[in-house]
Amino acid sequence: MSHSDTRRGFLRELGLSAAMAPFIWNLPSLGFANQSRRKQRLVVMFSPNGVVPRTFWPDEPGTEFRLKESLSPLEPFKDRTLILHGVADRVRGDGDGHMRGIGCLLTGIELFPGNIQGGSHTPAGWSSGISIDQEIKNYLQRNAATRTRFGSLEFGVLVPDQANTWTRMVYGGPNQPIVPVADPYQMFDKLYGRTKDRATLASVLDDLQDDLNKVRETVSADDRKLLDRQATFIRQTEHQLRTVSDTKLNHPEPVLESGIKERNDNMPAISRMQIELLVNSFANDFTRIATLQYTKSVGQAKMTWLGITENHHTLSHEPDTNTEAQQNLTKINRWFCEQLAYLAKRLAETPEPGGEGNLLDNTLIVWTNELGKGNTHTHDNTPFVLVGGGLDFKMGRSLRFRQVPHNRLLMSFAHGFGHHLSHFGNPSYCGDGPLVLS
Repeated sequence: MSHSDTRRGFLRELGLSAAMAPFIWNLPSLGFANQSRRKQRLVVMFSPNGVVPRTFWPDEPGTEFRLKESLSPLEPFKDRTLILHGVADRVRGDGDGHMRGIGCLLTGIELFPGNIQGGSHTPAGWSSGISIDQEIKNYLQRNAATRTRFGSLEFGVLVPDQANTWTRMVYGGPNQPIVPVADPYQMFDKLYGRTKDRATLASVLDDLQDDLNKVRETVSADDRKLLDRQATFIRQTEHQLRTVSDTKLNHPEPVLESGIKERNDNMPAISRMQIELLVNSFANDFTRIATLQYTKSVGQAKMTWLGITENHHTLSHEPDTNTEAQQNLTKINRWFCEQLAYLAKRLAETPEPGGEGNLLDNTLIVWTNELGKGNTHTHDNTPFVLVGGGLDFKMGRSLRFRQVPHNRLLMSFAHGFGHHLSHFGNPSYCGDGPLVLS
């Protein structure tokens, strides 16, 4: 090819601003190293406080299953959904059920001893191992053919600014919690680097119009369409950010030193904004690994837009005989499932740049929770609902296991990327190898 084989070289060759890098990262006709093979992606979505089993789990195993109320939003994606009942977090040790539930969820290993005291049991600290998303990220980043700009992106929705075990599920290694970005403005700035002052938010495109025109003259017709879609997305996002700011549908103005303040009623708007940014980051190949964390373990959100005034965690402790509480918990989990379905929809309607099909064809979304059931704090039947085609699992099924350690499922995710781990997390729970899901 006539142009440079690196992005930086291409920018220098055409005299382009460094701010153009996000726009050219995923243009297939430029032939950069990580455009030469299929792009596989993983999203782990977290929601807290367990589920209502009778309104969540299908009764029928196999392919002829019926989605119950909590999972009904996935009906359009039923043939691309894999529901795993009977997967258990067997990791024990320090910390209460919620702490171990989220801290061991993606790491599969015990928490360190520490001084964070939960509602019961012994105090604990951070996880003593890396999380599976970061393990896979590191594997992908070691190879130029799968390396991306960020490696991974951690999105949050109303994750409180509290540095404790209940708020962190992603770990770069032992004692290395990774903070999710819970403000869409901050995430937008991370992706495009141009929104330091929201009060004077100006279009990042205005200064780059000449550069965009230069690139349009260099790339293929299909890539010109990709550039136009990116430019349209940014303008729409900036308009949305301005509108949300003006109507106070966002978090209060973030002061990064002290963190982002929680604003309960903004949760639906923030969720949509973060999902749009996540999909855009995949379309631009900024990353192939992402997490989307809703609130935290012991999440206290009040779903007022669903007509629910009690906080989520308090409701989750109500007995099964409290019919109203069970109905409200079902509504809450259905709402989380609607967010999952919206993410799947946006991925499905976004063409795969330079490849066949759409983003969902090459993405696996994993929806999970720190508990199987809130009022018992059990880690048996930890929810794992998988959507998409990223790892070539056999979808369109509801499977029942006999409380297999979730470490084996985490290994399956790594193996799906070609990363053939012999164990992950605590080796005691990996003896039978990865779950066979294909």
